[in-house]
Amino acid sequence: MNVAILNTDTQLENERVLLLPFHHRRHQELEEIIFDDSIWKFMGMHMKNDEDFSNCIFNTATDKQNGICYPFLVIDKETNQVAGSTRYGYINSASEKCEIGWTWYGKKFQGTGLNNACKYALLQFGFETVGFRRIQFSADEENIRSQKAILKLGATKEGIFRNNYIDQNGQSRNDVYFSIIKEDWRAIKKEKFSSFQ
Repeated sequence: MNVAILNTDTQLENERVLLLPFHHRRHQELEEIIFDDSIWKFMGMHMKNDEDFSNCIFNTATDKQNGICYPFLVIDKETNQVAGSTRYGYINSASEKCEIGWTWYGKKFQGTGLNNACKYALLQFGFETVGFRRIQFSADEENIRSQKAILKLGATKEGIFRNNYIDQNGQSRNDVYFSIIKEDWRAIKKEKFSSFQ
């Protein structure tokens, strides 16, 4: 597995989306779309003011520096606007797995097909270049929209992790977990992502 490549400035792209390293200078453009309570309902955090935004940028950069994740800015190539953020997280080299998540988009980019293009770029690079054996996804048990989007990718629903995280109000929340494994990838790529090939 070539996880060392995630220590470089990795940039992913297809005809619909450009994923830039999170520390790219354009990360400040997130401030234009980030202050929307509906985005953060199931993310376990508040995003109310400039201090919250600064903390988000700092914490994301720190997690990357510590090897916990590799975050990206999502650029909508149709508008050349910063549309949101996503990442490889819980990177586990020994078990050759990670989680794709912490994904959010500004409201006007939701439901536009951008998420599908973004996930294809991440899955293709993850399986074919990094060499992960397992890529997992999770969504809050009440976040039906995200669960449907994950299933649309061809992921297998595996079960519910109870009290999996504590939200911004101090409440325990359940997450639903899904995965795609390397043995699934070729068929999923052909069936779900043929428009990108």
